[in-house]
Amino acid sequence: LTGWQIGLETNSNYSDARIKRIAGERLKAELDNGRIVIVAGFQGINKMGDVTTLGRGGSDTTAVAIAATLGADLCQIYTDVDGVYTADPRIVKNARKLDAITYDEMLELASLGAQVLHNRSVEMAKKYNVDLEVVSSFTRNPGTKVKEGSNMVSGVARDNNCARVAIINLNDTPGTAFKVFSLMAKHNVNIDIILQSVGRDNKKSISFTIRQDDAERVAGILRDAKEMLDYEDVSINTKVAKVSIVGAGMASAAGVASKMFEALAGAGINIRMISTSEIKISVLINEEDSEKAVKAIHDQFFGD
Repeated sequence: LTGWQIGLETNSNYSDARIKRIAGERLKAELDNGRIVIVAGFQGINKMGDVTTLGRGGSDTTAVAIAATLGADLCQIYTDVDGVYTADPRIVKNARKLDAITYDEMLELASLGAQVLHNRSVEMAKKYNVDLEVVSSFTRNPGTKVKEGSNMVSGVARDNNCARVAIINLNDTPGTAFKVFSLMAKHNVNIDIILQSVGRDNKKSISFTIRQDDAERVAGILRDAKEMLDYEDVSINTKVAKVSIVGAGMASAAGVASKMFEALAGAGINIRMISTSEIKISVLINEEDSEKAVKAIHDQFFGD
């Protein structure tokens, strides 16, 4: 069956549509008749009956949506790896496969560069309480379950699709940051880590990270807005990477940040920016150091 045949309804953002609901009557009827139902992922229909596609990760998201509609006990995602690891096993040879990971941890890892599951599928699984399992298409080994729970640190992720923007010597007055970031929002630029310097001589600088793919576009946007923003200079560095640790148990565990920074210091890696939440710590470093950073941090938290 195709998406429209099972009533998979989406909005009208044709190449990056969001699932609104699955009617599911045809799907349930076929199952009740003892048939094995194979559904094409990645696509559905909007309210006009036009075919839409779901964008990156659309097949995973389709599978989770069907599992939610059917009230399934488990949704298995078959991929080229046999589970979720504490780090990319192509970089860290002693990376460990996790038996289980929480929705929030998996969501953070997916957003921070881990390529096992797309974050939209994890968002939907959490919203509808669908248990996921990441398993290999090539072996029969047990995979990694994604469900509720808690780990102090679950994994290390790396994202090389980063660029650091520094707007130098802005006026240190109320509303300056609003001008900068409303301009970015107007042009649909996603912002991640933000750092503002201490104001001196009525001037301050604002740095933030964006996707490397957006660097050239953002340079043009800021160049055109120089008179409005009244800054001295703009610097964009595309040779940076973001390395992160994720763990739902961080909020109640002291010393996690200290251990991460100790690992980076021991490896001689300089930190450019830092961002934290209850379940993650991210640092911006030179891109050339990213692989070394992942190995050092992994050894600190998961080494023997």
